[in-house]
Amino acid sequence: MTLNPDDLAYFARGVRDNPRFWARFGGMPDLQGKRVLDIGCGHGSLCVDMAAAGAAQVVGLDLNCRLIAFAEAYVAQFRPELQPRLTFACQDLREYPPGEFDLIVSKDTFEHVLDLEGLLAEIRRRLTPGGRLYAGFGPLYHSPFGDHDAVRLGVRLPWAHVLMGERRVIAHVNRRRRVPIQAIRELGLNQLRLRDYRRLFAACGLTTVAWWTNRTEHPLGKILAVLAHIPGLADYTTFNIYCILEKR
Repeated sequence: MTLNPDDLAYFARGVRDNPRFWARFGGMPDLQGKRVLDIGCGHGSLCVDMAAAGAAQVVGLDLNCRLIAFAEAYVAQFRPELQPRLTFACQDLREYPPGEFDLIVSKDTFEHVLDLEGLLAEIRRRLTPGGRLYAGFGPLYHSPFGDHDAVRLGVRLPWAHVLMGERRVIAHVNRRRRVPIQAIRELGLNQLRLRDYRRLFAACGLTTVAWWTNRTEHPLGKILAVLAHIPGLADYTTFNIYCILEKR
């Protein structure tokens, strides 16, 4: 399989970004001998890193089958020594064959999951006792650019999608779509606010070990982090969440 240069470039960006992802948790956990699952693995760069770090088994799941095909081909061509310990599948976790994991990781995915409550319940079932979930994701929908550029106004205006309201956003988006949408969620954006995530994580049956918001090195992000402490602004100025949860 000939690998697309754009996919290779995206994979390389993932490799460069992975250390920053782990740094926001305080560093990569000890993966030696662990069974690890990556939910929303995309091109697979994080899976490759975790297998190279000594994980006994790494499974990468994604609903985009094209990305899974790339990940499999990449490993076959460039990291064949990892193939015995690295598996990719184009499947929802709830459809994946039974099995437990010591560690479940998800990077930049939870803001797209429409049934996050159901996914968290399945994660709890799949974790071994003492197993941990490491999740980092954003931008959240109500944050400045939480529409993930789905609106495409031509100029990036902060909070434009929120100020327009769902009906006007849908009308704008449908002007350039062959198949019109009826709801924002059809674009793969769950529209959850910070308060929604707090509620879902608190009720999922896992214990919160650590919880951070607005993890960034960007100066604008640091300003938003300060604004998030003002009553009533947290939902609109919190752009990402990083958390560690444990099954006890």
